[in-house]
Amino acid sequence: MTSLEKKIEELVKPIIENLGYKVYDVLYQKEGKDNYLRIFIDSPKGINLNDCELVNNSIDSILDEKDYIKAQYYLEISSPGIERNLRRDEQFLDNIGKKIEVHLYNSINNNKIITGILKEYNNDNIVVDDIIIDKTNISSAKTIYNWEEC
Repeated sequence: MTSLEKKIEELVKPIIENLGYKVYDVLYQKEGKDNYLRIFIDSPKGINLNDCELVNNSIDSILDEKDYIKAQYYLEISSPGIERNLRRDEQFLDNIGKKIEVHLYNSINNNKIITGILKEYNNDNIVVDDIIIDKTNISSAKTIYNWEEC
């Protein structure tokens, strides 16, 4: 998480939590010529379009007022989805014992994608099945939903 993303989260988190939602993640990205501020929210009852609209309307003016992002950007509020990106310590810790997919910068055993059960997570590495992965080697990680249980 970048310092800008942290700063934005600190600004909007109390507002979002006061509405009854949890901030799952904040992501600022450039795609082509456009910039996007994506705020992912969650709640025990799930997230629908009305929830996203309510959060958007509640934080839009304060984001404009604080003006942390000088460039023009699109604000997107959404659910983290069924298969969720894992970027934070608490996200990994919450998913110990669950199936995840990890994309690597450098291959392990000739694989740049490791899929399996997240067994451990600590300051230095994660363990997926019996494979120890240095956290600095992780380019991205996400949960894997078991569609067969539907």
